Amino acid sequence: MTDNFSRRGFLGTGIAALAVPPATNRGKTENRISRADLIYTQPVERSEEGMPLGNGRMGTLVWTTPSQIRFQINRADVYANNSYSNSFFERHNDYCGGCAYLDIDFDEPPFAGPGFHQKLNVYDGTMSLEGSSVRIELVAWPEQDAIGIQVTLSRPMAVRAKLRALRHRSQYFGKELEVFATGHKTAFETRNHAAECQLLGQGDRILLTQEFREGDYFCKSAVGLKIVGAKAEITSETEARLTVAPGSRTFTIWVASDASFDKQQNIAAATTKLLDSAAAKGYRAIARETATWWHDFWSRGAIELHSDDGEADFVEQNYTYFLYVMASSSRGKFPPKFNGMLWNTGGDLRTWGAQHWFANLSCYYEALFATGRWELLDPAFDMYSGMYEACSVAARQQWGSHGIYIPETVYFDGLEKLPDDIAGEMRELYLMRKPWAERSEKFREFSETKHPHSSRWNWMASGQYEKGRWKITERGSGPYGNVSHILGSTAKIAYLYWRRYEFTGDREWLRKRAYPMLRGAFEFYRNFPNIRKEDDGKYHIRYANSNESVWGARDTDEDLSAMRGVGAALLRASQILEMDADARPAWKEFVNNLAPLPLSTDPDALRPENYQGGEVFARGRKPAVKAGGGVLPDPNSLPMWFFDLCNLESADVERQKIANATFDAYFRNGITANTPVSVLSKLAIAAATLGRAEVVRHLIPNQIRALSPERSTAYKNGGVLANRMTLREGPQALDAQRLGRSAEALHLALLQSAPGAPGEEPMIRLFPAWPKEWDARFTLLARGGFLVSAAIEKGQIASVELLSKAGAACRIRNPWNSAPIKLIRNGAQAESLTGAVLAFETRAGEKIALRRA
Repeated sequence: MTDNFSRRGFLGTGIAALAVPPATNRGKTENRISRADLIYTQPVERSEEGMPLGNGRMGTLVWTTPSQIRFQINRADVYANNSYSNSFFERHNDYCGGCAYLDIDFDEPPFAGPGFHQKLNVYDGTMSLEGSSVRIELVAWPEQDAIGIQVTLSRPMAVRAKLRALRHRSQYFGKELEVFATGHKTAFETRNHAAECQLLGQGDRILLTQEFREGDYFCKSAVGLKIVGAKAEITSETEARLTVAPGSRTFTIWVASDASFDKQQNIAAATTKLLDSAAAKGYRAIARETATWWHDFWSRGAIELHSDDGEADFVEQNYTYFLYVMASSSRGKFPPKFNGMLWNTGGDLRTWGAQHWFANLSCYYEALFATGRWELLDPAFDMYSGMYEACSVAARQQWGSHGIYIPETVYFDGLEKLPDDIAGEMRELYLMRKPWAERSEKFREFSETKHPHSSRWNWMASGQYEKGRWKITERGSGPYGNVSHILGSTAKIAYLYWRRYEFTGDREWLRKRAYPMLRGAFEFYRNFPNIRKEDDGKYHIRYANSNESVWGARDTDEDLSAMRGVGAALLRASQILEMDADARPAWKEFVNNLAPLPLSTDPDALRPENYQGGEVFARGRKPAVKAGGGVLPDPNSLPMWFFDLCNLESADVERQKIANATFDAYFRNGITANTPVSVLSKLAIAAATLGRAEVVRHLIPNQIRALSPERSTAYKNGGVLANRMTLREGPQALDAQRLGRSAEALHLALLQSAPGAPGEEPMIRLFPAWPKEWDARFTLLARGGFLVSAAIEKGQIASVELLSKAGAACRIRNPWNSAPIKLIRNGAQAESLTGAVLAFETRAGEKIALRRA
């Protein structure tokens, strides 16, 4: 295998993006990780193709003009408004994340000639940039929120580092100035919302602060700039500048940032302290610290791939890069927004605004469980746990239920508490107990100031001004919109909490974090007014959405799957924690009497009128407000993938058969190297889950390549940019969603640890959907808390080792069919086992190797 993995030929993605060949003087891990490096030999055409640099909390793309290096400093904890806002009722106009522009100007154009070279060193977490007479090194400090930019000049020239506000009105030394940001501009005041920027000079530093206010809501941020190693002076024109006089050869520009929702916190002082801390430690020391942090990060798991045609190598390269992007952007108080992450370059413009869609967020975070890097998942868990109380109120107010309701589309702090009369009318309207045409004038007026992207108000399509008044355009289906009646997101989110427990065995996590979410999600369904036991003795749901395409249907597949999955997990968690024993009989009765999942053979299934195919899953049953296009068959959106209802371990053989039939019916013309897979698609995940190795080899790389344009607004026709990201969601909505989806599919193709049904004990399977043409070695985390390392070459499994992190009992499919197996425990030969399934006890920290007898 060593020879195969050392014979590498790699192709980059995007303009001027090259791969780095292995270097003989580097270690094995460094060689592997360095294959994901970005190298540009010419400047990118647009700012969105800059290279990403971040520490998980603050970040920027780095791009150039002939005489500039440019940045936009962004943070994951900066929001211009929250769920109570009534100032942003136009699509895409709410904003978040952006803090300041930073430009480094040279009095000569060093980046216009043939000597241009920009490199992102993924292994060390550093970046370098070279031009005529200029060399730049950049590092984002993982420990604190500072970025260091070391500049080396080979001949004297003036250099200016300037901060610019993202909005058009700001204050500098107490004097109001007009500051125009390149690209998008937003008003200083937007109805009840105010955004105020202030540029301050403090000795050898400059600071740009911004504050957002609306009602009781408040958020502020600061970005500071300091130059070390050169004499600099503050100058001002229409921005704040630190100018380095000609003669200085090597100096460091430090950029620091901070943010807070606390009006009393002095973030200008905090940012100044960060600048001084970074300057005192020095660039080289911080670069070493940063490299150490990244080396540790890369040591905690690995995937190494090779195939003669280069496809496996290509997948590995993009997988490693995805982990870099997540580590650079997802270690803060909140998850980075899917539409831009920390990489916006156009000011406040961010297509799809400031709310979180779970379908998009899931692309990033479902892929991370097998990596065991929980610090990258924490921001998502913290955000949803942080809105628990607001979502509990929403369950009662909006739906007349109990538990919690987390909408598909939601602000970072959940949903606003409604006036009682508005909430009461909303329940009657949304539960279809009051005709839509009879809604009150007060309800109409209240809704006119709400954002149409919000699940709660998604029946609004958009709007326009008529005689100075905003007039709503409705979707035409009463209270329904794409995400208005999606209920399953609550259960999907809760199930991720349960899955984290399965991967770690952490009972404190289960008790404090997961159990409240599971119970809240299940009680929401169990008490939902439009779920009733009907004449057949089964619980049926009415007037719900399945994903975004089916509106107001009966027995939606999403909800029937969600109730089964989260109910089973809750029952199991209740037993483990010995809690709520008196509630279990009612919970079991509910789960055991749910209506069956809808099939195409059901008389009232949602299916095309002329459907002539075999039995496959359907999206729901009639009646429906909107059946959607192409609803049958569609393995891409099957909710069973979320809840362990269908996999290779499933005890329900018939359900597994129907899932495979649904998959095959979707690809009636087969799967080839040219079969497109969309950015958000779960098709590759479905194929891996079902063990379809013959198509995994096409679907995973094809999803990474984004073969087909998806939106006319996306740069390069929806294709991949030089930085391996896409603009699938529109202008300034840079994303790595497809890399997350393909990473999850890759994990499932290499290693599965699914239970036979939700809440049951997991079973480890090695290489369950692995293409025989691809060689691989990996270290990944399995449910049960087992860190699994294995290798395969030419279709033969070469080695298997386990590290038991939680001391759980292990159940694993025999890697060599039914051959006799010897266990090597902590280096000493132990017991022998036989059979297709191997079961044995372990101790926490124990290393166990499996060897053929």
